Amino acid sequence: MAEASALLRFQPGFARPPQSSLTCANPHGKRICEQRGLLMARANPHKPAPKAALLALCLFLATGACTTTTTERLGLPPLQTVDRVDLSRYTGTWFEIASYPQSFQEGCTGTTATYTLRADGEIGVVNRCHKGSLDGKLDSAEGRARVVDTTTHAKLEVTFFWPFWGDYWIIDLGERYDYAVVGHPSRDYLWILSRTPGMQDAVYQGILERIQAKGYPLDRLQKTLQPTAPAGG
Repeated sequence: MAEASALLRFQPGFARPPQSSLTCANPHGKRICEQRGLLMARANPHKPAPKAALLALCLFLATGACTTTTTERLGLPPLQTVDRVDLSRYTGTWFEIASYPQSFQEGCTGTTATYTLRADGEIGVVNRCHKGSLDGKLDSAEGRARVVDTTTHAKLEVTFFWPFWGDYWIIDLGERYDYAVVGHPSRDYLWILSRTPGMQDAVYQGILERIQAKGYPLDRLQKTLQPTAPAGG
């Protein structure tokens, strides 16, 4: 579920990594690793690398070659999610208000994520953004999400290409489902979402206080350009 992400375009409205940048994710919370030009890593440049070898390399990158996560580096306790999420209320379109900048999201403006319940019990994901400016080229990607924690429905995984999944944890949520905050157990990924393109400053400041209390550094957070924003947003 906003690329998704996800990390793998995890989460709200991110541009898909180019095919020459294969993103690897450990579904148990290790940091996402990007190995650019992975398809060029071959002993014989004239012979395609076996798929099994590429997968093995990706798994190695995901589990053994990643930098220390924020959670590990700061010695933080495990990230806590909200107590309960009603997925039928959570579906619909969300606007990205702010996020931790990621390379796969570079140049995105007007970022949105739309979620729909699927007949198979999973959640359909459509991420969109305009590249470069609000009038720029529309970029979109479709994926799917699945619930990991069936008690709270607050922990999900998102994929935009098999077999890689990224953690999507809902760590803050408005009582009226008017805003949400999506995080990752590494604390290296963060998205603040709203049902509208803008957010009142009092609501935004309250979110900042709560995510800081959860161990998220605020200095990395950047606001996302949206078509409109109400006064104080």
